[in-house]
Amino acid sequence: MERKRIIIGDQEINLPAIGILPILGIGLAIWLLTGIFVVGPDEVGIVQTFGKYTRTTQSGLNYHIPFPIETVKTPKVTEVKRVEIGFRTLGKNQYRAVEKESLMLTGDENIVDAELIVQYKIKDARSYLFNFVKPELTVRESAEASLRTVIGRHDIDEALTTGKFMIQEETKELLQNILDKYETGILVVAVQLQDVSPPRQVVAAFKDVASAKEDKNRMINQAEGYRNDVIPKARGEAQAMIREAEGFRAARVARAEGDVAKFNSMLAEYKKAKDVTRKRMYLETMEEILPGIDKFIVPGGGGGNLLNLLNLNAKGDKR
Repeated sequence: MERKRIIIGDQEINLPAIGILPILGIGLAIWLLTGIFVVGPDEVGIVQTFGKYTRTTQSGLNYHIPFPIETVKTPKVTEVKRVEIGFRTLGKNQYRAVEKESLMLTGDENIVDAELIVQYKIKDARSYLFNFVKPELTVRESAEASLRTVIGRHDIDEALTTGKFMIQEETKELLQNILDKYETGILVVAVQLQDVSPPRQVVAAFKDVASAKEDKNRMINQAEGYRNDVIPKARGEAQAMIREAEGFRAARVARAEGDVAKFNSMLAEYKKAKDVTRKRMYLETMEEILPGIDKFIVPGGGGGNLLNLLNLNAKGDKR
């Protein structure tokens, strides 16, 4: 075998002579091996041929023609990404406000400070990679525009209290429509209002207003409670009085009807024997009246003295 002599310093080394073709073959094999790539379970492979999209590969071991003919990008399609609007997280429990994003106008022309968190992931990797640039900036600006639009449809009381959930849902729907319109390949997973408050310059005034509203609601509740307590009692007393009056009426009517029946029966007897009935009525009346009056005996003659008759039938009752 032909050998080649190489002198390095004071030493002479003999190496076997190798042709150019074997070297090119080894280089070609190494170059071809660089086309092997692995796509993770949470990724997809996007293959480009001379910069143009050609195909999508799934998870596992795959192959493409090595660079510079084909290149591969493997975006994570299951990873949930996060964008903050109105503030930035600096570290653990450390935040920085971004008022140029958070200050916005409500439908009744008041200013609120709204902070929003948007969570999203990739639903179409091809659109995500090739249809637009700077995904995070695009999502942030689209989310800010959507939130401003939705806040502008609601008044300040809704934004600060009962309308937060509605604002979140409307913002999510509007943001998804914008991203779909521009074919970004992004799916909005969640939109959450982190905080909605008045501007810090007028927080004290808003607190006073909120306290006044709470006092108003408390007084209304107390008045309603008093009304709910008094009205049923009054209605109960009215019903009791009505029932008592009805009972009294029924008793008087029944007694009157009884008196009429008694009188009619006596009248019938009177017509049969007037003298006897008249005398009996007189005796019964006197029997009813005399026991309750003082009695005096006037003796005959000219003495003129009055004797009080002792009532022996009375039981401890001195008249």
